[in-house]
Amino acid sequence: MTVPGYENDLELATRLADAADAITTARFRALDLAVERKPDRTPVTDADTAVEDAIRAILATDRPDDAVLGEERGGTAATGRAWVLDPIDGTKNFLRGVPVWATLIALVEDGDPVVGMISAPLLGRRWWAATGDGAWMSDSAGERRISVSKVASLEDAYLSTTDLNSWVEYHSREKYIDLVDACWESRAFGDFWHHCLVAEGAIDVTAECIVNPWDVAAAQVLVTEAGGRFSDLNGEARYDNGSALSTNGLLHDEVLAILKR
Repeated sequence: MTVPGYENDLELATRLADAADAITTARFRALDLAVERKPDRTPVTDADTAVEDAIRAILATDRPDDAVLGEERGGTAATGRAWVLDPIDGTKNFLRGVPVWATLIALVEDGDPVVGMISAPLLGRRWWAATGDGAWMSDSAGERRISVSKVASLEDAYLSTTDLNSWVEYHSREKYIDLVDACWESRAFGDFWHHCLVAEGAIDVTAECIVNPWDVAAAQVLVTEAGGRFSDLNGEARYDNGSALSTNGLLHDEVLAILKR
């Protein structure tokens, strides 16, 4: 529920991101940073858990009827209103001192992301969107509305994707190579950032063969509100099907045709 007379959901997401940034910036490159391994062998730091706990505490007070799904503490977003959280997307970067990481916050209503907030304090950037309100970002140049590119041919497209080993394990080495070969240029910006770059119009296609719901829920509403298209690698417009494809919309079907071939 939204508390009468109080901030709306996007304003609340902004406050949640501010709370997260205060924790992550204080713990970045900390000499006493505690690091553990989860069962899937991915790392988790004390900053990850501290951020998620802080956000959950605020939500428990300000949106007590909403569910929460977080990377570190679990939960569900199956029905109704749910906040989907990735306290630090890019934990490997965070613990190695690489400044490319962000806190991802999404509000999902009956399975559809309606608010997305992505805050990358060490990059000095924040991106946000709400259904019907467009996509926005702020950086050193100020706050502005963003939109996807107009590139209409894959041979002119700038692609970002993940490492080849993940494609070999979870999808197809051949389709990875086919997609890279079809595009003008490819990079691996990784994690949250390449979806944000699609929304900004800086790149045209982002494909990930393996993701978790908290990795891309915020990205889905950001990309779509920027005029692009978001789906899994089979073309279904869902953040929770285990893969992700963000494009400027003009290239989406062509990319799907390659990946489903």
